[in-house]
Amino acid sequence: MPSIAFGRADDSFSSASIRAYIAEFISTMIFVFAGVGSAIAYNKLTNDAPLDPSGLVAIAICHGLALFVAVAVGANISGGHVNPAVTFGLAVGGQITILTGIFYWIAQLLGAAVASLVLKVVTGASAIPTHGLGAGVGAVEGVVMEIIITFALVYTVYATAVDPKNGSLGTIAPIAIGFIVGANILAAGPFSGGSMNPARSFGPALASGDFSGMWIYWVGPMIGGGLAGIIYGNVYMHQDHSPLAADF
Repeated sequence: MPSIAFGRADDSFSSASIRAYIAEFISTMIFVFAGVGSAIAYNKLTNDAPLDPSGLVAIAICHGLALFVAVAVGANISGGHVNPAVTFGLAVGGQITILTGIFYWIAQLLGAAVASLVLKVVTGASAIPTHGLGAGVGAVEGVVMEIIITFALVYTVYATAVDPKNGSLGTIAPIAIGFIVGANILAAGPFSGGSMNPARSFGPALASGDFSGMWIYWVGPMIGGGLAGIIYGNVYMHQDHSPLAADF
């Protein structure tokens, strides 16, 4: 059974750890800039018309492609988490220490905030789209939806990027992770917003000053990511396997 470790300060402040935090900041900034930017672009091209199926597909594809790149460029430095829920799921599964995970969260939230604030400036103070529930969808339904889709994401991360039995999958892991996020946005976007990522929700909320319903995009993804870490870590991985993530 994987063990959860708090970690040591000297590990979390080593040069390798600092590089990892910077990599998470940059990767998250890349992802959020492209993802939120695609939503802003859609609103501009349609004069703020309601999201239609073609717009949903375009935004889902953009998020999937951006996440593929963000994970790929950070994979060999920080593991390419790009998401506090992924970091939490890996911490629960014993793949990263709690202390290092906290600094990952800080880097990810800062990256998302910077990307969103820059977008607000460079798009002429355009409205920054925030995650929200669809018409007729309650908070409980939204949380459950976010739990399910985030579970799918973190489970995919474990299966393709973490489990040492798979060996080196090269670009397959980032592609699979990008695909599952794009697919989940197509499925959940009209209902919960399809966040799966507290940082992705936090950045636009900060830039717009609208934090309504933000708890949904923390509670749902954290529960989903944690469940994936517990289930995959205990059912499919064993103690004789060394964690793939760096032992910061």
